[in-house]
Amino acid sequence: MTNSNGNLKKCPITISSYTLGTEVSFPERVKIAAENGFDGIGLRAENYVDALAAGLTDDDMLQILDKHNIKVTEVEYITQWGTEADRTDAQQQKEQTTFHMARLFGVKHINCGLLEKIPEEQIITALGELCDRAEELIIGLEFMPYSGVADLAAAWRVAEACGRDNAQLICDTWHWARANQTAESIKNVPADRIVSIQLCDVHETPYKELREESLHDRLPPGEGYGDTVGFARILKEHGVNPRVMGVEVISDSMVETGLEYAAIKVYNATKKVLDEAWPEISPK
Repeated sequence: MTNSNGNLKKCPITISSYTLGTEVSFPERVKIAAENGFDGIGLRAENYVDALAAGLTDDDMLQILDKHNIKVTEVEYITQWGTEADRTDAQQQKEQTTFHMARLFGVKHINCGLLEKIPEEQIITALGELCDRAEELIIGLEFMPYSGVADLAAAWRVAEACGRDNAQLICDTWHWARANQTAESIKNVPADRIVSIQLCDVHETPYKELREESLHDRLPPGEGYGDTVGFARILKEHGVNPRVMGVEVISDSMVETGLEYAAIKVYNATKKVLDEAWPEISPK
């Protein structure tokens, strides 16, 4: 399935939460994003809870965003939804927090993943139940090669089988590369069921523990061996029209170098990739 993307809507270029690490305050996160060209920020439930603990109210956060002309465009991350045993009180509270965040900030989708490896039929049932709890919100299921939903084919199987229109998918360069996905992998997935794209890159040699690499040592888009340009082109040519283009470069070393450095580095890398692969949505 291909099209020319002639009706492509401009999507916000978003600096995902982990790209700026876990310690930065809400006001500083917004300020750094605004000063370095981004349209939006990603926010995890933990970031929101930390902002409340620091004394900010919902109204305070909205005012800070307005002041800098920045929006929250990515909310995450729902996990542990596969079985009743995994849905602890803490998990259920976090899930409700993400629902509240999405509605507060006007974000139509929530990122989620399933780390536990359980039977696919059980995943299908649980995903449907999660979508029902989310009501009008879209659940963006992210495949991860070390997870219970290991590749794009598995993600689409469970999203389609659960029978909910708000079960949609997220494609992330890192997971795409480490799961060895190709243009063939996406051919049977409806383009309009891919809600969000996340850009980054990978080292030539994978870690023995893939999750450790994913959470600590990603590279900026186009600066590694994952062919971020090729990844973006595949999605564009398939006809994907994402709500958000996230830049998720989770890198301990980059954050340690400095948050301003991290923001400039990933913005410039993202613009270079999109200028080549997807100029229609590249920041001007």
